[in-house]
Amino acid sequence: MGFTSEGGKPGAVIYLPPADYHLTTQVIIDISFLKIMGSGHGFTSSSIRYNVPENEWQNLHELWPGGSRIIVDIDSKSKKEEIDTAAFLVQRSGNPRISSVEFSNFCIDGVHFVDDGTNIDNPENTYVNGKTGIYVASAQDSFKISDMGFVYLEHGITIYNADALTIHNNFIAECGNCIELRGWGQASKITDNLIGAGFKGYSIYAEKFAQLLITANNIFPRGASSIHLNGVTRSLIANNILHAFYPGMVILDANSSENLVSSNHFLHDREPWMPMQMYDNGLDDLYGLLYIEGNSNSVLGNHFSEILDKEYIKPVGEKPVIIHIVGGARNYISNNNTVASEAHTESGDSAFAAQVDSLLTIEESASISVTTVLVEPESQQNTVLDSGNNEQVIMSKDLNAFRATPTL
Repeated sequence: MGFTSEGGKPGAVIYLPPADYHLTTQVIIDISFLKIMGSGHGFTSSSIRYNVPENEWQNLHELWPGGSRIIVDIDSKSKKEEIDTAAFLVQRSGNPRISSVEFSNFCIDGVHFVDDGTNIDNPENTYVNGKTGIYVASAQDSFKISDMGFVYLEHGITIYNADALTIHNNFIAECGNCIELRGWGQASKITDNLIGAGFKGYSIYAEKFAQLLITANNIFPRGASSIHLNGVTRSLIANNILHAFYPGMVILDANSSENLVSSNHFLHDREPWMPMQMYDNGLDDLYGLLYIEGNSNSVLGNHFSEILDKEYIKPVGEKPVIIHIVGGARNYISNNNTVASEAHTESGDSAFAAQVDSLLTIEESASISVTTVLVEPESQQNTVLDSGNNEQVIMSKDLNAFRATPTL
């Protein structure tokens, strides 16, 4: 058999050795089969440093993220459009779609947040600076973002019109928003990431997506939501660790339908770190930890831990809601377990120590009353099985099917 050349384009690799690289102009990518790779994601907490008194910085082992580190020095104040302030812009018109661009194993650092006029004492806690790490503006196929570090960016990853996208094994934290899938998309996955947005933004957001796999992620507080699906269908949220300081942890809205939410661990407790206790996402505890507006979703085998002292429940004296179905029909809620108890944890000045102490506290505490499932009158023909007793599940028993969790 003879060899014939089909005139392919093999692509290229750009390697970034470990070092600091100051980026003052945007990198524009308009070719397929390109891989940009480094030798270390380089993440370290900038938030902890900025909330330590400056006279103590001299005692810190590191002051800045490291590895193969891109420092985003693009002047966001002089730019008018979000697309112009991204470190890496991927954009190409025409056919075929741009394909197989990979980002791997380096750090993108926005360095500082700025005063946004909201009277936050420390501007480094605003999560605002107008900077984006990776911005994909045009439809694409088979992109991969893996083993990366993103820190102190207002938007970590923003991608429009994704097909067969992989976002895997990244460290995306202390960003205003971490992962945003906009426009529309299909058949993609967000897996095995460590993620944590700020109190104003999304940890994971997707709109008008189908067959999106979100699994095995560890999502930290303090994002306004852990996972927010807007008009998403036939997708899976499974086997994630979700920790949040505010309600609205997982939101399925805008008629998000036929999705499966299964085998996730939800933990909602109070912010233990004193510098951040004054902030929240604006939602009260009647909103629900899991909020659903859509049809024929399945919520199976999840564990919910609601660990709050009664004095911090909002509105005061109300029962927090765990699963809240506000609209749609034929949702199937089964075999979910809720643990609801007082916390008895103390605040602290150390972000790491205060949070770990809080997470490890398992002493016997008084239970608190919660509504495990609330189905609004606008939503009917739902099935709720073994996800709360008669007092904990509030819905019309005539318009929905119900089987109570047995009680002792």
